[in-house]
Amino acid sequence: MDAGQVTLLRELLSSTELMADTRRFARTLRSSAREDLLLLGTPEDEPWHLAAHLDDESRFVPELKPTLVRWDPPPGAPAHLSVGLDRLADARRGEALFVVSPERAPDPLLERVDDARRTGAVILALDGGDRELTGLAHEALTVRPSGLVTFDQAQHLVSAAAAEESPRRGLRERLARLLDAVSGPQLS
Repeated sequence: MDAGQVTLLRELLSSTELMADTRRFARTLRSSAREDLLLLGTPEDEPWHLAAHLDDESRFVPELKPTLVRWDPPPGAPAHLSVGLDRLADARRGEALFVVSPERAPDPLLERVDDARRTGAVILALDGGDRELTGLAHEALTVRPSGLVTFDQAQHLVSAAAAEESPRRGLRERLARLLDAVSGPQLS
């Protein structure tokens, strides 16, 4: 999805409970990671796409800069792609663990989430209806398979809402509109 499609989807959903829940979740996401935002998926589904969007938004909202935690990083991977599960053992107060799991979370994932919670990390979950994962999370957003949006669309909504709810993002957008008015929109 491009930015225009995300904006349109947000407008279409603006009066729904899902969008209100997404905004609430996004506020918690932004405020929870004072030191580090750890992003973890399942062994079968690493949240690469969401990591990229959060990384893009972190230019304007530094709290959204994710550390992608991988189940089995290959030897010799670049530093930003070589953070393994051992990083979760060091999770602490001031950090947030954002777990993305479209299916039922496997037991090893739930155990690591529980450990991170016990050491003081704030747990956030974007899930497909997993009661155990939701039960471990301080804040959860559940995306039902038969709901208004797909799991992929929900990830776009979360990253956009987290950035757009930021006062810094609002200033950036106002400046962009002013520059467009003065110089005309940038053509691609």
